[in-house]
Amino acid sequence: MTDFTVALPDGARLAARETGEGDPVLLVSGLGGTGGFWRPVVAAMPRRRCVVFDQRGVAASTRGEAPVDIAQLARDAWAVLDARGIGRAHLVGHSTGGCIVQEMALQAPERAAGLVLGGTWGGPDAYMQALFAMRLALLDASPALYEQTGAFLSYPAPWLRENAAAIQPPAGDWPAARVAVVRERIAALLAYDRRADLPRLAAPALVLGARDDQIVPFALQQALAAALPRAALQALDGGHFFPVVRTADYAAALTDWFGQHSL
Repeated sequence: MTDFTVALPDGARLAARETGEGDPVLLVSGLGGTGGFWRPVVAAMPRRRCVVFDQRGVAASTRGEAPVDIAQLARDAWAVLDARGIGRAHLVGHSTGGCIVQEMALQAPERAAGLVLGGTWGGPDAYMQALFAMRLALLDASPALYEQTGAFLSYPAPWLRENAAAIQPPAGDWPAARVAVVRERIAALLAYDRRADLPRLAAPALVLGARDDQIVPFALQQALAAALPRAALQALDGGHFFPVVRTADYAAALTDWFGQHSL
């Protein structure tokens, strides 16, 4: 395991970690933006060279000065791979991370060995627009309620009953800087719409979704897979955070797919 820091031109510093051996895999998390989201998945794939990182302004990474949109977050992700001398890799993204991975492949198609796109979309629909308008209102009213409601939306009820700590209100108030980072990240994900460009993504892609996802409905993964020229679609369950709820199934799907698409 190697922890490293990536310094970006605008002053942001990204905290990152590399583990394992084999073909390189970059895993990009969603709205929360933390590398820690992938901990159980990485542990289940010891034969892969996995790279994860905290996105700018999140957890151990600093914000920097650059405006935040999906294109900038994709450039940040490439910088993480550049720091490790990785030219070509499998790109795995969940939720907002799936948008970032699509953008990475559009920016540098020759570097994307393949894409794994989980719980994500090529462009938002009216459902997502309304849902995130509600979540922004909650964030402004009470960050604690925003966080607690996010858990109820992201995990299925049986999992939450066994992991009650996930639905407890967080202790203490959020600092204003954290609220600002979440607001700009929500604006970035809602502004992302690459549906017209998806047919240009020639890399093989595995699109994963949960039929019980209340944040990004499975219909958006179906539309994404239909738009990509070399995509396979696989349905799981476990709510929006199915990589955590169904880690063994998720890691097995990734491992099987990587085995069919080596670098």
